[in-house]
Amino acid sequence: MNKSVRWGILSTAQIAQDELLPAFMDACNAEVTAIASSNPKVNDIASTFTISKVYNSYENLLDDPDIDAVYIPLPNALHAEWVKKAAKKGKHVLCEKPAALTAAEAEAMINVCRENNVLFLEGFMY
Repeated sequence: MNKSVRWGILSTAQIAQDELLPAFMDACNAEVTAIASSNPKVNDIASTFTISKVYNSYENLLDDPDIDAVYIPLPNALHAEWVKKAAKKGKHVLCEKPAALTAAEAEAMINVCRENNVLFLEGFMY
């Protein structure tokens, strides 16, 4: 079966390595095709999880036309900034919890996603 959603990961966060990347490897309808980080370990992580593209900046990953959606496991204070940037580039977003630090911030994120016709999900498992 062809994988239908091409994902990019913004950062080498441990939660991505421990939880999300292994799950994506088992998925039949998604694949991680890119990861972005200035962390020197990014190439090793890409190799471990068979990720073909490595970017040294989040902006470069967001500019990749072959990425349909991004996972954002960045520090909480960076979620709003990168959700909005991803949405403006037409990328669907899965953001680690908590998605926002305030209700106003969450509303702004939702509005930008709606304006750009992209899905916005929070990685909350319960």
